[in-house]
Amino acid sequence: MSNKSRSRSKANPGWFTKGRSGNLKGRPRGSRAPESSALEVLMEKTLTVTNRGGTREITMEEALQQRTYQDALKGKRMAIREVVKWIRERDAWLAEHAPKPPRQEITIRAAPDPDNADAALLLLGVAAPDQDRAGFSGRELLLLEPWVVKAALRRRRGGQRLTDRQLEEIRRCTRDPDSPRWETDE
Repeated sequence: MSNKSRSRSKANPGWFTKGRSGNLKGRPRGSRAPESSALEVLMEKTLTVTNRGGTREITMEEALQQRTYQDALKGKRMAIREVVKWIRERDAWLAEHAPKPPRQEITIRAAPDPDNADAALLLLGVAAPDQDRAGFSGRELLLLEPWVVKAALRRRRGGQRLTDRQLEEIRRCTRDPDSPRWETDE
């Protein structure tokens, strides 16, 4: 018997020579269908879930996400990390794709209106016009009513007595300065 193999002894008429193909243009790019893995096939499956009296179809991916979320709530560290990763990815996506809120210009027009405050004090009976003194720039001066001064002195905090200068200022701004009983009169 000879040492040569029979497979090489005769050329097969259906085979091309080594390095030659029957398709001169070659295989078109992307013609081969991408092979899907077993995990991808599983992820495409749907499950029927009964929850709160109703049933609904969810994908396997959604079921795994819900399970991971439940595990994170139970305190499992890997699940917590995964949920935090989802949150970060969501925030990044929202920052990139969320519509920008329109800038609203806020105009604040706050001009002090002392006449308005004076009218309120007169209306509430907290102050009365001072007939003896003329006001500056056409405004009449107001004096506090004695009951307001008494109420303010009762609400005063701290144990220090009023100084003579403070008492004089209060008397100057009160309509009837002799009416309230001052703490120095006690």
